[in-house]
Formats: sequence, structure tokens, C-alpha cells
Amino acid sequence: MSEKRRGLGRGLGSLIPTQPEADEAAAAHAAGQAPEPGSVAGAYFAELPIASITPNTRQPRQVFDEEAMAELVGSIKEIGLLQPIVVRRVADDRYELIMGERRWRATSEAGLETIPAIVRQTQDDDMLRDALLENLHRSQLNALEEAAAYQQLLDDFGCTHEELSSRIGRSRPQISNTLRLLKLSPAVQRRVAAGVLSAGHARALLGVADAAAQDRLAGRVVAEGISVRGLEEIVAVGEATGDDGETVRFKARRPSAPGLADLNERLSDRLDTRVKVTLGKSKGRIAIEFASLADLERIVGVIDPRNRDDRPI
Repeated sequence: MSEKRRGLGRGLGSLIPTQPEADEAAAAHAAGQAPEPGSVAGAYFAELPIASITPNTRQPRQVFDEEAMAELVGSIKEIGLLQPIVVRRVADDRYELIMGERRWRATSEAGLETIPAIVRQTQDDDMLRDALLENLHRSQLNALEEAAAYQQLLDDFGCTHEELSSRIGRSRPQISNTLRLLKLSPAVQRRVAAGVLSAGHARALLGVADAAAQDRLAGRVVAEGISVRGLEEIVAVGEATGDDGETVRFKARRPSAPGLADLNERLSDRLDTRVKVTLGKSKGRIAIEFASLADLERIVGVIDPRNRDDRPI
């Protein structure tokens, strides 16, 4: 029997079994036995009809940015949904959405009839998150699947960059660079997911601000066999020869200091708020967001433990 061909990418759906294997894992967990590597107790992956899913009535988000939604709909039409939603079964062939309403809405708008989903059978979010982290370390994912899995763990399961780094044995800069692949144009993402464009080429293309220019350069890489170093040089120059032989100029992204994005994320994780680090020609700036005076006092307490008292700032 030939092996069923896997799609371009399912994010966390690539890391857990489908229902029959999941049932065995759940039975082993109930009996006090350790599940086999790769199995996830209390969860399984499935393609579910969108019409069988109802949104969570306790969803705190009521407003969805129209521009961001349109971008996600376009990406789903182009390459499919990389990050499965998380649901729970409420009746025969009926499910309630737990995580991923934006993805569910966008997939419906894109005209798809089914959606990849993690069906959660346990109420323990930490158990599911930890099992997925363990499987992420074992699984052979392409670069885009890996980036999608990282992003979903961060968004849906409240995972931090520090947890990802320590649990899967990858450095924070490596995780940050992988996550940046999700900023590529859908056409370039599709090439990465299909394995015709390497992660190194994809990271070089991140230096190109214009999506159309990204697509043209990606096509040249595939057609001409341009090396990663060669592509980096083209991006640095800011121009390339088009299909018609004419010189095409494009705008490169403003270069940032090495490790600056990682510092942003490390400070955000440490202070549990949004932090932005910028670097100019002669000096830099750190901007820290806070929600209230109490939140500011909490942040100052983290920065300088000597200020952890009841005195107002």
C-alpha cells in the first residue's frame, strides 16, 4: 500500500496522530502507561467539515481586523491553512471551537469545506502543549511547517520563546529566524513548503520588501539554481534581471543589527509585555508598553527587584 501523500503543511497537525492512534494513546494514558513516542494522549488530528463547528460563545475577541483577515483568506487560498484550529467534541459529528476562530472564519471565507483541526479530548491545556513540544523535537518538518508550529504554540498555548528553546534544543535566534519565514509572500511560502526552495534562500528573500519581487527572485532561484550566497548578493544590490531581460529594481528592507529581533522577544518574555528595541546611527531606544500604573509598577519590579514594595512610583 502506498503511503498517503502529506499536504504542504499542517503546523501542529503534523505532530500528532489521527484518531485511531490517538484512541490507543488515550487508553494507554488511562491505564497509567506512558504513550509511545509521537502519540499525544487526549488529542488527535482530523479534517473536519467547517459546518460541523460552532464558535465558542466565551470568545473574548469580537472584532477582527478586516485587512488582516483578507490577507489570511488570500494565504489560505494560495497555500492552505498551516495551523490547525483546536476543538472539542460536543455531540456526534458536532464540535465547539476552542482556539483559532480567526483561522476558522478565514477558511470559511476562502470557500473551503473542511478544516484541519486538533480534537482535544482532555481539558488539560498544559498536557497537550507539552506533548506537542516533545513531538516537535522528534518530527521531521519542513521549514514552513516548523515556523507554523512555533507560531501556534506561542499564540494558542501561551508558550514562550524560552520554553521553545529549552524544550526542543534550538537557540532563540534560530527560532526567531524560522518564525520570520511566515512573513514571506504566499507564493514563496508555497515553494518552501513544497521543498523546491531552501530555508536559506527563504531567509535571504526576507530582505526584499516587495512581494512581487520576492516571487520573481524565487522563480529565478528555482530556474537557474542560484546559491544562497548568490541570492544574498542580489538582494544586497537591490536589482535583478527580469524575465524579459530588463533590469528590475526593488526596495530592500532596512537592515537590522544582528540579534535585535531576538532581544525584542527576550525582553518581551521577561517583562511579559510588548517591548520594541530600535537602533539608530548614534544611539538606540527601548520602548516598553504598559497597561496601567499597577502594570508599570510590576514591570519596574521585574527590572529592579529593589523597587518591589508598596510605594507608589
